[in-house]
Amino acid sequence: MSLPDGYLDLAPGKLANVVTNLEMFAKPPERADPSGIRARLRRMERPSLDEYRALFHKVGDAYLWYSRLMVSDDELRAILHDRNVEIFDVDVDGSVEGMLELDFRVHDEAEISYFALTEKMIGSGTGRWLMNRALDIAWARPIRRLWVHTCTLDHPSAVDFYIRSGFVPFKRQVEVCDDPRLTGAVPRDAAPNVPLL
Repeated sequence: MSLPDGYLDLAPGKLANVVTNLEMFAKPPERADPSGIRARLRRMERPSLDEYRALFHKVGDAYLWYSRLMVSDDELRAILHDRNVEIFDVDVDGSVEGMLELDFRVHDEAEISYFALTEKMIGSGTGRWLMNRALDIAWARPIRRLWVHTCTLDHPSAVDFYIRSGFVPFKRQVEVCDDPRLTGAVPRDAAPNVPLL
């Protein structure tokens, strides 16, 4: 389906954002870790729903992440406990400041399902460090493709960051959804840069 050119009205309580899908078919040349990074990547083996949701809120509320908050406990547990889904938190001096989730459930490929740092880590070089770990972990498996998607609600430099990391854009989509602040999935004061309508 193709959308017509021009402005399209959204109903009150709806959000729309442009999603960019990016991919790579081989591990890119190694990029050095920035100096002074104090982060550690910790694998979360079969995390509890509460533990996972707390991390998801911590890194995602600023960007109105909602998808994992809208599924049932059983659906979420099935994802989190699948042996082909690897979830990590980013520990910085004893505080959890980010997450990485890799999904290997599709044969021969991996998706970076979630990649985020808290706002206080943005610009610290920890994002480059985390991407280096993500690429190492993903390409250690026998995959032929690694992909990721980001949207206009994510950090404004996300697309450029992924391209600098070796990903190539291949598809653009428009996503329309209920505003998760109005459904109660995320706090009402999340993402103050996106007005509530």
